Amino acid sequence: MTPEGKVKAQAKKVLDELGAYYFPPATGGYGRSGIPDIVGCIKGVFFGIECKAQGGKPTALQQREIGRIRDAGGIALVVDETNVGDLKTLLLSYL
Repeated sequence: MTPEGKVKAQAKKVLDELGAYYFPPATGGYGRSGIPDIVGCIKGVFFGIECKAQGGKPTALQQREIGRIRDAGGIALVVDETNVGDLKTLLLSYL
């Protein structure tokens, strides 16, 4: 499993623990570019989580989508190996 894949697996485990509804959106020719790796809803609030390998930064398209989610009142987070352990606390701090 890739480092980014490990981060995604850890994020999904946290989301399962919180009872969130989530899914990985379609990519490639079927989806919109820049959408976070995981999108969903928790306690009535939309969220998007971009997962990166340590040191990875969101692309310009990803940054645009993160901004759009935040502007619309949703939660948009970027997680990697250094902060995925704090994901539960981060999500709950917005609710």
